[in-house]
Amino acid sequence: MKNLPSLPNLPQSENSLLIRTDFSDETAWQALRTAVNTPNEDGFVAYVHFVDDHAYRDLTAEQIVALAAVDQELLFVADKRVFTEAEMPLLAVLKADEDDEGPAQGHEELRVTAAYLSAIDSNITLANMDWEEFVDAAGEDGVFRGF
Repeated sequence: MKNLPSLPNLPQSENSLLIRTDFSDETAWQALRTAVNTPNEDGFVAYVHFVDDHAYRDLTAEQIVALAAVDQELLFVADKRVFTEAEMPLLAVLKADEDDEGPAQGHEELRVTAAYLSAIDSNITLANMDWEEFVDAAGEDGVFRGF
């Protein structure tokens, strides 16, 4: 992994972080923020802390995990794909527990449309559901669009 000594650690928050890594389209970023802050059909909204800092431009999921606080289990990444596809498929990143025999890179990844971000955020954060349930419900393209 690329050495990251000059980058600041990600902010600490009680909410999941949504980190912007692509800065090519400000209008699309604002549209994403609106989509994430709009309650879904069941009235649920994701409680995320938006991180809009050019210091995190083009970082990989592995690099973001390295910069996250130890207790920040779930992260969302707004990369280029989010701003180029209509469903705005965010990259959801679940950090592996230090005690688990998780994946070698120390995290798992899944795409989730902005409309269903709250489902993953609330259910993983509150431990109502397991990560694998969302992975299993994802489409063939690896994007979770609800159950």
